[in-house]
Amino acid sequence: MRAGQLSDAQLSRLAPVLASLRLLVFDFDGVFTDNMVTVFEDGREAVRCWRGDGIGLRRLEAVGVQSLILSTETNPVVSERAAKLKIRCIQACGDKLVVMRSEVDSAGLDMSVVGYVGNDINDADCLKAVALPIVVADACDEVLGLARLRTRSPGGKGAVREVCDLVFNARRAGGDRGA
Repeated sequence: MRAGQLSDAQLSRLAPVLASLRLLVFDFDGVFTDNMVTVFEDGREAVRCWRGDGIGLRRLEAVGVQSLILSTETNPVVSERAAKLKIRCIQACGDKLVVMRSEVDSAGLDMSVVGYVGNDINDADCLKAVALPIVVADACDEVLGLARLRTRSPGGKGAVREVCDLVFNARRAGGDRGA
């Protein structure tokens, strides 16, 4: 059974980990987007994102879970989307794991309360380092085995919202309404 096709019993076993999360870190391309890009004649880029992600991120805030986007690339579209979603974003991450560890330390947390959502090989180190490694449904084969959870939804088509809702529901069920 794929991680994204978790039975109720399997999801129940993950509930304590979901409820314990205090920080969710997201890759951008292929997680917030469907991994497609439109390049205009003048070099500007456009990507497709899921509108419901914003509501999911607000639900995380409501239960005391911080969120962060880490992106390897530097692209104005990432900054603009992050600003619209009111989520912190760090771009040009040559080594995402080093940046993530620094952010976790700065927040006074440790990796035991961090989840990471990725989709490709540049996410592997972060997936290996966190309490809850998550990949989107259409993640590359090389990172599937690193995940404890695989979303039902593909990147850019509700995967972020799905993860947010899982964490929100687990924290609410556990009686944890915030930090």
